[in-house]
Amino acid sequence: MIRAGRTLAAAAILLGGVVAGCGSGDRQAESTPSSKPTAAQSNCRQLDASLSWHEGVREFLQKAIDANSTCAVRDRARKVAIFDWDNTVVKNDIGYGTNFYMLAHDLILQPPNQDWHQTSRYLTDAAATALRVACGTDVPAGKPLPTSTNTRCADEILSVLEDETTSGEPAFAGFDERRMTGAYAWGAALSAGYSNDELGGFAQKMKEQNLNAPEGATQKIGTKDVDGYIRVYPQIKDLIGTLQANGIDTWVVSASPEPIVKVWAPEVGIDAAHVVGVRSVYDAAGKQTAHLVGCGGVPDGDDSVITYIDGKRCWANQAIFGVSGPAAFDQLPADRRQVLAAGDSVTDVTFVGDATAASLVINRNKPELMCRAYNGLFSRGGTWAVNAMFIAPLPQHAPYQCASAYTNADGSKGPVLGPGGAPVPDQVDSVY
Repeated sequence: MIRAGRTLAAAAILLGGVVAGCGSGDRQAESTPSSKPTAAQSNCRQLDASLSWHEGVREFLQKAIDANSTCAVRDRARKVAIFDWDNTVVKNDIGYGTNFYMLAHDLILQPPNQDWHQTSRYLTDAAATALRVACGTDVPAGKPLPTSTNTRCADEILSVLEDETTSGEPAFAGFDERRMTGAYAWGAALSAGYSNDELGGFAQKMKEQNLNAPEGATQKIGTKDVDGYIRVYPQIKDLIGTLQANGIDTWVVSASPEPIVKVWAPEVGIDAAHVVGVRSVYDAAGKQTAHLVGCGGVPDGDDSVITYIDGKRCWANQAIFGVSGPAAFDQLPADRRQVLAAGDSVTDVTFVGDATAASLVINRNKPELMCRAYNGLFSRGGTWAVNAMFIAPLPQHAPYQCASAYTNADGSKGPVLGPGGAPVPDQVDSVY
């Protein structure tokens, strides 16, 4: 099955009795000898003790909130928290979910000149040829491909979204793997030819379909079974609401296309102005192209940076903290960074590690991220916390081989280094 995702049966739990903000005393974290709330904090919204977290994680997050709350300390400067979206805030992936919806409804357009190279500068010759053969040349450029009935075309597109052709050849090459990944950018490029509003409309229909589908549902796209449901994690929705009620600005920085994330973000109370996703270049007619908006001094259309690993830091620094030019790729001073960040994949490792008070990881067995998270656990005196997926958690992973878990810019592997520059030892997967 392609990609894992998130849950909404929980929305009712969250909506029932959610405290709107400070001054309401009905939501308080359970007190522990080491984290008893002060009188001021007890009047501020606290994380819902009825929602299940891994042992100690909720209390750790509550301490981070209390230490940065403008509710508890009125004259404190407002701080920032940043969340990845797919498989962090929700179960399953809204970018892929929209790709699936478009494939099922014949919404993907034949590329210009019927040349699939036009959809990505990083698409390999093997992938472009495979797509041309599978999808044919009968459909004119700019017209919808019949992917609901042409299963061969749908299968090839799905396979390329997973980085290889159906025959197993690499689909993308030639990019900096710390700044972008070809498949994610190509997933956005499949919407080329549509306006922002049109793509948002597809995302809205996909959202309704996936939220109404039973938990665990799949759907047939081409000949493949793919995820057919998405759910909001109630624990993360509660965390976001509690951060907001305590005066901490919450943002989403996602590797899904920005217009799609903007459709979903209100599900957890985040407005469109606080969303950063993959940003595409639009033409003079307001139609999306296959090119990307640049970050960190990289010009629009260069297509070399998206919200991915170090590129995600760049976009967070540029869009949230106002850093311009190449400095956006650098870690900011501690007093200018997010106090809390959450993610689930290698996509998120850099910006989650930049958080100064709490780096929350949803465990999806991604080696570089898990090496850093387990090495810096709060229970060991660090600022990282790990929680299993709240829906359908994965089984225990074999010990993470941290000496070869880091992905270099050229795609080669190397050691994960700790904050002081020493190699991170292998880590046991203990939260699953």
